[in-house]
Amino acid sequence: MSTQPEAVQPDREVLRAELATLSTEQVGDRYPDLDALGTAELVAAMNDGNRSVPEAIAAVEPAIAQAIDGIVERLRRGGRLVSIGAGTAGRMGILDASEAPPTFGTDPGLIVGVIAGGPGAIQQAVEDAEDDADAGRADLEALSVGPDDTVVGISASGRTPYVLGAIDYAKSVGALTVGLSCNAGSPLGSGADIGIETVVGPEILTGSTRLKAGTAQKLVLNMLSTISMVRLGKTYQNLMVDLRATNEKLRARSERTVMLATGTDAATASRTLEQVGGWVKAAILVIVSGMDATEAVGTLRQGDGSLRNAIEHAASRGGTGADGHVD
Repeated sequence: MSTQPEAVQPDREVLRAELATLSTEQVGDRYPDLDALGTAELVAAMNDGNRSVPEAIAAVEPAIAQAIDGIVERLRRGGRLVSIGAGTAGRMGILDASEAPPTFGTDPGLIVGVIAGGPGAIQQAVEDAEDDADAGRADLEALSVGPDDTVVGISASGRTPYVLGAIDYAKSVGALTVGLSCNAGSPLGSGADIGIETVVGPEILTGSTRLKAGTAQKLVLNMLSTISMVRLGKTYQNLMVDLRATNEKLRARSERTVMLATGTDAATASRTLEQVGGWVKAAILVIVSGMDATEAVGTLRQGDGSLRNAIEHAASRGGTGADGHVD
């Protein structure tokens, strides 16, 4: 007779007891007969439940701001922003990382997403991968994570071994660590340098943390990456001026962005973009400062990359008017 059940039972008892303490694992009392509701009622119920997500994020805004300041400091030193998680949490990190290059013109290695189980786990669940703390450490070691990097560990429960192992390793090599969890007082939140705990409460479908918890993770990651890029001069006003135009829609958006920033016409925007190799930021600088294309590109590459600073510098030399346009 096999003794396997007796061997694993104690661990499962501990885990069941641990799960019972997590807000994300609680059984919600608003819709106990969820499966008996009609479609319209289900839609209304899910939408109503999602209202807790922005409220949970609002409660931890100071921690998010602290994390962004730390990320920006390290990115300016040449570091990276690395997100790591298992399952839904890992996919959220990879989604955020994959959208940075086309949006902000960043190198693919600047913002990195890592998922337990490797790339194959993006589309097909590798559920047992989350239990391997050593794999979390090894995956970050393979990236040569160091003091200039920031590592964001993502786990709805805040107790995922893979993520805890990764954070433990990141701290050991001097990286800034951020723990993004959806439970208060989690091992991840307390173990990281900065804990961001968005307590969204029970899911409408008990324990399905791809729902409110996943939404909260995505919104916080949006903040961490987007605001960091804003702070690094990747935007001008509220426009994407470092986007990469890799298709017709983005080429049209590039032209429109130049037009919005400068008040010029479509023909001028298109012609100037061609002169600077499609770089929106440089095209805007050419139009508002009167610089030629080579000078504008050189100014941005040699400076801090901020279009606002470049325009203000040009204005101080008498190149632009007070409104930022050519006199």
